[in-house]
Amino acid sequence: MDFKINNNSRFYGRVVIIGSSGIISKNLQNKLKTNKISYLVIGSKKVNLLNPKSFIPLRKKIKKNDTIVFIAAEAPVKNEKMLINNLIMSSTLVKALKNKILRQFIYISSDAVYADSKKKINEKSLKEPDSFHGLMHLSREKVFQSYFSKNLLILRPTLIYGKEDTHLGYGPNKFLYLALKKLPLSVFGNGEEKRDHIYIDYLIDIVFKCINKKALGILNLVSGQVCSFRYIAEVIQKKLNINSKIIRIKRVGPMPHNGYRAFDVKKLNVFFSNVKKISINDGLNRYIKKFK
Repeated sequence: MDFKINNNSRFYGRVVIIGSSGIISKNLQNKLKTNKISYLVIGSKKVNLLNPKSFIPLRKKIKKNDTIVFIAAEAPVKNEKMLINNLIMSSTLVKALKNKILRQFIYISSDAVYADSKKKINEKSLKEPDSFHGLMHLSREKVFQSYFSKNLLILRPTLIYGKEDTHLGYGPNKFLYLALKKLPLSVFGNGEEKRDHIYIDYLIDIVFKCINKKALGILNLVSGQVCSFRYIAEVIQKKLNINSKIIRIKRVGPMPHNGYRAFDVKKLNVFFSNVKKISINDGLNRYIKKFK
């Protein structure tokens, strides 16, 4: 699925966000509200996708020409049971949308679908996940490609940081949380693992343009910059001007992705040249200012 965007397109209809509590959902809701775009948020309290019969009430909520943004997931997926639950959720959604006329279907996937590579990863790189989390997202992608291929956009973000994070996973979000509490910042080994981190504001700006211009295909949501976890911890430490120590903890198992995971940003440069990029330093500056 090659990525394409219709710059002549104008948004119409309504955005339906399925998944209410995560960092992408909350920030996308704010963006839509600010731009006065009609939207509906459906969380598990309204419709529990793990209940196969919930496709009936969900189906009643979907209108003609809706744009669906599917974010809901049990994540990160760590075992077979969670994998199965996520596939049940996607199956329930497919039933609810059967024969519905949609303007666009957007699935928020993950860079975890890709195999490890010493080269920069692009949208056509080998898909060979080495985790339950990556396998779940790739499986969902295949399902949605089967049912919604004509109106489908698959977005594969890398590690996301910024306001409204709920997971506090290893990286900027957790480091800032610990630093604000004046607790030690723990890094695995020497913190030498290098990854691509994308700031939520930049990600949402791209998602919003994809909705507005009805983008289709597959796109990696990345910053194009790789840096070590230790570097991020040190930047947070310095910018907050605090004495939280950076401590080393023993890594259990092999280093993810062989310690390095970089991405090609050609598509982002071509299609989103008018969207301001946010470097890791700029992103951390913005993020930290929200707490001062």
